Amino acid sequence: MPRTTGGFPRPGIAPGNGPGTRIMGVDPGVAATGFGVVEMGRDGSIHYLGSGVVRPRRNQAFSHRLQQIYRGLCQQIEKFSPQLMAVESPFYAKNVKIAMLLGQARGVALLAAAEAGVEVQEYSPLEVKQAVVGYGRAGKEQVQAMIRALLHPPPDLAADAADALAVALCFAHSLPWHISLGAHSTRRFLHGESSAVPHPNSAGKDSR
Repeated sequence: MPRTTGGFPRPGIAPGNGPGTRIMGVDPGVAATGFGVVEMGRDGSIHYLGSGVVRPRRNQAFSHRLQQIYRGLCQQIEKFSPQLMAVESPFYAKNVKIAMLLGQARGVALLAAAEAGVEVQEYSPLEVKQAVVGYGRAGKEQVQAMIRALLHPPPDLAADAADALAVALCFAHSLPWHISLGAHSTRRFLHGESSAVPHPNSAGKDSR
């Protein structure tokens, strides 16, 4: 079984019963896959619900590690019942091998979402940083500091979980505030049928 740290909903919040739109962010990785869940209210407010890290056992075959990541994410999707998932896409890496490994971890996240019927949107690291910090070349420390300031997560928040929350926040900033009024509006946005939705790179104070 995969080792999952965190992942418990904030006290008083029942998954699936909230009035807003739930978004799960995923930061794919072979050694550690972070996840974070936020809820966007009808008034545009964004609240932290939970986060954690899925860590497959290192002594397992690579195929089994991917299986553990998949199972871990499936468990969190069942626990939090998100309507949407945001996944960070590894558009660049230090070498081809690393890029291929990250790509396979990303594929597992996409599969977990598809199996649960959760709509997915992907964002590059630059888009995530631009949406959260306002600067596409921001460092990880800046991103994590902004996550803590905006979402007030637990003090022991893991770095991979913080990155996943940043991806979720990027997606939330991209959504129109009326997105929680119906699934039809969500499908129109995800399939490119709405021209009035701002791109993450243009998200400003009015989109929060």
